[in-house]
Amino acid sequence: MTAPLQIGLMGYGFAGQTFHAPVIAHSGAATLAAIATSQAERAQADYPDTAIVPDLDALLSLDAIECVVIATPNDTHYDLARRTLERGKHVLVDKPVTLSAEEARTLAAIAKQRGLVFAPFHNRRWDGDFLTVRDLLANGTLGRVTHFESHFDRFRPQVRQRWREDATRGGGLLYDLGPHLIDQALALFGAPEAVTAFVHTRRERASAPDYAHLVLRYPGHDAVLHASALAAFSPRFVIHGTRGSYLKNGLDTQEDQLKAGLRPGQPGFGDGNEAGRLHALADDGTEAECAVPNAAGNYADLYRALAAAIRDGEPFPVSPQDAIDVMSIIEIATQSAAEGRTIAFTRTA
Repeated sequence: MTAPLQIGLMGYGFAGQTFHAPVIAHSGAATLAAIATSQAERAQADYPDTAIVPDLDALLSLDAIECVVIATPNDTHYDLARRTLERGKHVLVDKPVTLSAEEARTLAAIAKQRGLVFAPFHNRRWDGDFLTVRDLLANGTLGRVTHFESHFDRFRPQVRQRWREDATRGGGLLYDLGPHLIDQALALFGAPEAVTAFVHTRRERASAPDYAHLVLRYPGHDAVLHASALAAFSPRFVIHGTRGSYLKNGLDTQEDQLKAGLRPGQPGFGDGNEAGRLHALADDGTEAECAVPNAAGNYADLYRALAAAIRDGEPFPVSPQDAIDVMSIIEIATQSAAEGRTIAFTRTA
């Protein structure tokens, strides 16, 4: 039996404490060997058998660490990931992996040169509803897609004093939720032909964009991606095709479950997503409507895939090129919104 991957976690704020540490610890494929944080007491209380160190240098000095997970503010990702790769360790970086496509390309080049894994943490590919949508499109239930709409909305009318809402630190919804929406579209449809975007700051006293509406242009359909801090309810997915339509409400449950203390592998984890609705043509040409239960989501599969990539050389499902493409589309979306025009997308490696 292969020994678990030894992971060092850089950062123990919201992302590190909620999305990374508990999932690593319960993945069955990895061990949370060390945490680098200024909040040592909290981390040690949560993980008494894990080494707690003050910073990245101390984390990198631990010979047992094979991979470092970067879960720090957005504007620190590039420097921390670059230093990790240059020390010869694999790296997984929370989204957005960097604040520019050029920085993402640099990290990808360093990793390739040194034979290391550079993995983007696009965990929403393991959302139960996304897995369901992927299967619906793959098996042709909806026919040829003519319209795809994906929302990641929240209702947070009050601006909070935190780096995620600070434009100077890479805050705002385009960088926070945009990578999830864009990455899911890329996973389903590949690279778009062009991008049209509307990016605004709608709340009073907000400094970073809290409204992002992107239209990715594909032959035969558009992919509409939307994130807002002022939407109390909205659909999660709306898909129309030549054989029918699919509607799904509500976000994947894993984030709320992790916040509540439920862990991967425990009964009910990844379940509880609201069923979608499908109205489609049957094989005999008649129309029928039914509920579509969601596949169980499982963020632990991301870490199992990471272990397989590092130990066995398996391709990690989210490639460095995917990370570059996401950042390129964010840059194009920013330009499109500023200039009020549609801009062609050209992939750069």
